[in-house]
Amino acid sequence: MDWKKHSSIFVALLGVVVGALLVITFDQYKATRKKIRAEYGEWRKLNLILESVEDKYVDTIDYRVVTDAAITAALSSLDPHSVYMPPVELEQSEADLAGNFDGIGIQFNVPNDTAIVLEVIPGGPSEKIGLQPGDRLLQVGDEVIAGVKYPQDSMVRRIKGPSGTKVKVTVLRDGVEIPFEITRDKIPVKSIDASFMVNDTTGYLRLSKFSRSTTPEFLTASLDLMSQGMRHLVFDLRDNTGGYMDQALNLANLFLPKGAKIVYLEGLHQPREEYKADGKGFLQDVGLTVLINEASASSSEIFAGAIQDNDRGRIVGRRSFGKGLVQEPIYFTDGSGVRITVARYYTPSGRCIQKPYSADYEYDIYKRYTDGEMTDADSIKVNKDEEYHTVGGRIVYGGGGIVPDVFVPIDTTKVTSFYMKCSRKATTMRFASAYFDSHKSELSSIEDYAALLRYLDNAGLESGFLDFAASQDGIRPVNVDEWKESAVYMMPQIRALIGRYSKLGDKAYYHIFLEIDETYKKALN
Repeated sequence: MDWKKHSSIFVALLGVVVGALLVITFDQYKATRKKIRAEYGEWRKLNLILESVEDKYVDTIDYRVVTDAAITAALSSLDPHSVYMPPVELEQSEADLAGNFDGIGIQFNVPNDTAIVLEVIPGGPSEKIGLQPGDRLLQVGDEVIAGVKYPQDSMVRRIKGPSGTKVKVTVLRDGVEIPFEITRDKIPVKSIDASFMVNDTTGYLRLSKFSRSTTPEFLTASLDLMSQGMRHLVFDLRDNTGGYMDQALNLANLFLPKGAKIVYLEGLHQPREEYKADGKGFLQDVGLTVLINEASASSSEIFAGAIQDNDRGRIVGRRSFGKGLVQEPIYFTDGSGVRITVARYYTPSGRCIQKPYSADYEYDIYKRYTDGEMTDADSIKVNKDEEYHTVGGRIVYGGGGIVPDVFVPIDTTKVTSFYMKCSRKATTMRFASAYFDSHKSELSSIEDYAALLRYLDNAGLESGFLDFAASQDGIRPVNVDEWKESAVYMMPQIRALIGRYSKLGDKAYYHIFLEIDETYKKALN
């Protein structure tokens, strides 16, 4: 037998068989690859990966951690505002906007390493049982929270709890430790920080968020201001990051004439939905100036955009954040949830003010600083391709926030070396707290703003603060000129912080602080 001849034939046959198998395998691979691609739209690939991990992974799987990570990663590929929230985060977020939360009803600050009660909410559990402004929080339950650099968010979590449950809080008052057993209850959360008249005809109102209670709060406050003679309102939306859209619609409706457009929504699965004023608003004849800055977002921008596009009032400040997306919440039985972007909103002129999803989206504000936008109006970047017009024909731009009608730069001229040193050590806040400790009865009895100003004018605060800064922190101004430059900015802050300890609370704080508020001054002019 000729083995060489047969060997050659065998090799040839083997080649044919292997070749055929390779073709079959490659065809199967192509078919499989084609199938996987076709099933991307059905989330099949993601399911296959998770099933494979479950069947084959070397160690025990923590399903909660893996699931949360997978959801977070998936949503992060969509847009910056479609997010997953674990139970604790979701609960906090919902409480911030609900208009109430379960707790004991105090507002506190931590100037050093001990929490100090700033305000006892009227009608709340703490007021009913006797807590007072100025009390130092020493313990919550058996946990010592004073003098140990206890995290403030952990402190809040220990104090809060379901209505009807009890918590023991030990405070230090006038050198005496006092234990209180407080029954938690529903605590109203204000969305209006302050409202007051600044002169005979001008009112000021600062709104911190658009919560469920915003509309009734705003109605009450504005009616009160009108009863005092308000003919023009300075509405402060600076640092207001938004909230419920319907609350922004309600407030805009108060100022706009019948048929005026407020906003419209539209998305791939969301047909166009338009909102207009009904003409029943009682503030249509009140002059309006709206203050915004780089932290004014979402519902704040809906309101500001409606006012600007309808030429209803002036927008003063700096370019707003640039969030023009509408989120819809989805809740899960474990207490977690997601917020998914379902539409974009458009101002009456048709502009979407959502800024681009850039790689440095989260650091956009810092980029505005480096680009000079915070100090120079000419540095504001607008998309000239997105030009729109107000009802009066003025040009406005979309694609990146609300650009104010009147620009006010950040003022950095008053930031001296002495000021920065005091800021790092919270010297002003600590001085205000120490001053209140030694003048509690006097401050606690002041209910009138004019009386508060007279008291502060005669309190010797300037020399007292300089002595405190030197003795407590070893900080002194370099010379008289540095203090004169610093005092213009620092003394109103100190007066505002001390005024907050009076019965006027935040009303006193914001009213005094307006003395050095350049944006507010520009609004008045």
